[in-house]
Amino acid sequence: MLRDIRAELLKQSRRPASWLLLAVAVVLSLTFGYAVPYAGLDGAPATGGPGAGRGLSAMLPDAFVGSALGGLPIFVGALALIFGVLVAGSEYGFGTWKTVLVQNPSRVKVFGAKLVVVAVAGLAVVLVLFAATAGASALVASLQNQALVWPSASDILLGLGAGWLVATMWGALGVLLAVGLRSVALPIGLGLVWLLAVQNLLSSIAAPLLTWVAELQKVLPGPNAGALVASFGASAPGVEQIVGSGQATAVLAGYVVVFAVLGGWLLHRRDIA
Repeated sequence: MLRDIRAELLKQSRRPASWLLLAVAVVLSLTFGYAVPYAGLDGAPATGGPGAGRGLSAMLPDAFVGSALGGLPIFVGALALIFGVLVAGSEYGFGTWKTVLVQNPSRVKVFGAKLVVVAVAGLAVVLVLFAATAGASALVASLQNQALVWPSASDILLGLGAGWLVATMWGALGVLLAVGLRSVALPIGLGLVWLLAVQNLLSSIAAPLLTWVAELQKVLPGPNAGALVASFGASAPGVEQIVGSGQATAVLAGYVVVFAVLGGWLLHRRDIA
């Protein structure tokens, strides 16, 4: 399986779309986590809504972990989902499943290698986001003559683990959608509709009106991702601590397992054409 992992890593590292997704994640995180709030420091205070309280204190080094994680429940998560779809769905689009499998690796090994690559990519994205937001927070502190006070090493490591879990969960969902629908465009479309529209409508419109929807949110992936990153001080759309960090971690880990098992089962049982 190590050979399959190396081959998949090489393939994805040479795909321009992978680097483009990473660049977009960094640019969006810095733009809405630092550039826009910093530009509005001297303007009128925000009156409400997600991120309304993102003042200078949220841009300083001691809060950079939350800034790095804030986009994972929504836009960075959407990019992770797209990457997962591309990892598995491109084999259908290019018709290369037969080319891969005729070399003798089993379907389970190939699928497992793709999941490992999605997890590695998720860790890489989170590491880059942490580095970028740490640099941005240090720059803000320097410009505002603030002390460089950093979070503890344990908080940083816990934040890295939480971000990795969220990114891997969304990537695994992308792989499952790609295998289930055997394409690229439709899984991306459906995944983005869920991430960017449906789960926000559920939380902002349905949950306040229907008790069962509010309870249902406690077991859905998006709200649990938002709850987990909220425990690190993140403030962004889709971020609300509706459950504890322990429950959110368990739910997200369960989704990773379910997505992986279901995707592997579908690939093993169904025709690849």
